[in-house]
Amino acid sequence: MFDFLRRMFGGEPGQKDEGATTAPLSDQQVQSIMRGQNLPFEVQQLVAASGQSVGKQREHNEDSLLALTMTLAGKAPNVPFGLYIVADGMGGHQYGEVASNAAILVIAGQVVRKFHTYLFALPTQQPEESLQEIMESAVKDAHRAVQKDAPGSGTTLTAALVLGQQVTIGHVGDSRAYAIYSAGRVEQLTHDHSLVKRLEELGHLNKEEAANFPHRNVLIRALGQGDNLDVDIFTIPFPRNGTLMLCSDGLWGVLAEQEIMRSLNDAPTLERACQNMVSAANMAGGPDNISVILVQMIG
Repeated sequence: MFDFLRRMFGGEPGQKDEGATTAPLSDQQVQSIMRGQNLPFEVQQLVAASGQSVGKQREHNEDSLLALTMTLAGKAPNVPFGLYIVADGMGGHQYGEVASNAAILVIAGQVVRKFHTYLFALPTQQPEESLQEIMESAVKDAHRAVQKDAPGSGTTLTAALVLGQQVTIGHVGDSRAYAIYSAGRVEQLTHDHSLVKRLEELGHLNKEEAANFPHRNVLIRALGQGDNLDVDIFTIPFPRNGTLMLCSDGLWGVLAEQEIMRSLNDAPTLERACQNMVSAANMAGGPDNISVILVQMIG
């Protein structure tokens, strides 16, 4: 690899080439590039990775995820754009996977259509609706699609729309969004719509009792359930010097926050961090399907 880089950037050290317009790289410079040391990111951009597993105790995967990241750099200042979704279907074989897949496809299609002229047309045009209005409309369309395509089933939904430095989150159910900071802090951004969480809020269960509650998977709110869907919609700044994480309960239900942080910190890349988390969840028994998305802002 070092030899290849030397040839690309000017041949062997000390070798003169009167037609060369670049200087050869020293061993120290090559090693610095390989390690990524002191290399500024001149284009602000999102980087993302995902991981998924059926788990150790389920025959079918009812989770679905989507990670869409876009960088458009040139004459105009770059504005990072990303859409990230985790959905955990319910209702048994086929129906759960149909519900979760329908939800992410409908939301992705709606959001991309709203931003088409902003991202891909000249002159660019901002969507008429606010980011929160776009997200809420897309989630409610997904709710109707689940009712039509997988009647009697449902799905959780946690979606994050990133535009510039802002993150707009749409959330129903008990999949979660987290902000993970390099200092060691893990902050849950979403609120679980589950029976156990409601009983804990009412004071009927303490944290230890909630962790061992036999009906932890019972939801009080889900896409595809009921006529009127109440969606949690909010906008926050992208975690500064941190990582945005979306995951299903197959991950957060078996991994403590310290294990999540360790899986991220011990990995050289986001891809490896996702696999670390999936592997750790499976080693903890893998009682459910596992999905995770990690996103960072660089530059």
